[in-house]
Amino acid sequence: MSNCYLAYHFTIEPKEIGSEILIAELGEKPFESFIETETGITAYIQKDLHTDFILSDIAILQSNEFKISYSIEEIEQVNWNEEWEKNFEPIDVDGLCHVRAPFHEPTKALYDIVIEPKMSFGTGHHETTHMMIQHLLDMDVTNMKTLDMGCGTAILAILAEMKGAKPIDAIDIDNWCYLNSMENAERNLCKHITVYEGDASLLKNKNYDLIIANINRNILLNDMQAYVDCLNPNGVLLLSGFYEEDIPYLTDACTRKGLKFVKKLQRNNWVSLKFIN
Repeated sequence: MSNCYLAYHFTIEPKEIGSEILIAELGEKPFESFIETETGITAYIQKDLHTDFILSDIAILQSNEFKISYSIEEIEQVNWNEEWEKNFEPIDVDGLCHVRAPFHEPTKALYDIVIEPKMSFGTGHHETTHMMIQHLLDMDVTNMKTLDMGCGTAILAILAEMKGAKPIDAIDIDNWCYLNSMENAERNLCKHITVYEGDASLLKNKNYDLIIANINRNILLNDMQAYVDCLNPNGVLLLSGFYEEDIPYLTDACTRKGLKFVKKLQRNNWVSLKFIN
């Protein structure tokens, strides 16, 4: 593996929504890591995987809705721990749940979660993860058979286990997420989490009392039937990864399949919805 990287430093306005979209688009390229910064994101790519035209088909860069500029820096070797330490701050959700990196001091929060922050999204900084944590903090999940779909770093699966849920399946289609989720589950001494690499096709013949799905609107809509098919009577479905304007599509998809809307959380333009079977 090459030790030489290029760092793309993006300045994005508006930052939150623009960062999410840009990371999703860059994720289709060989960019292998992203760090959230005060003004946007930094994206890293190995120099030998880079081309002069790598950003030519990134749609958000052509959008009039966002103002994005960037500079490129060549880095001989990336000290990832140093990068995360500079950019990753502990997260406090309602004083009850703290999410921190291994290099942060332990906290006295009721739920102290340690995540290796190899990517800034999925560590709890993003609004959608923050709202999902809030949902879980508000619930009694003791002995609930749980699914964390699109688990990312498995932060939500870990919190669910800390609150008494078991057994827990954590699924992500991305190999890095699969590997990192296993590492983080072990790091937090979890005993009831099983991590799988794959998509909703893994849900056949499964059943759950609680399904957590923090992905995006299109995947949620596409996989909704699979979620409903494996949700037990009186089971809970928590959704996030979409915007306020997407609510009618998600609500319609859920209610047409017999689910009952219970609660909405919102941070900036991001939304999280709770349904009961």
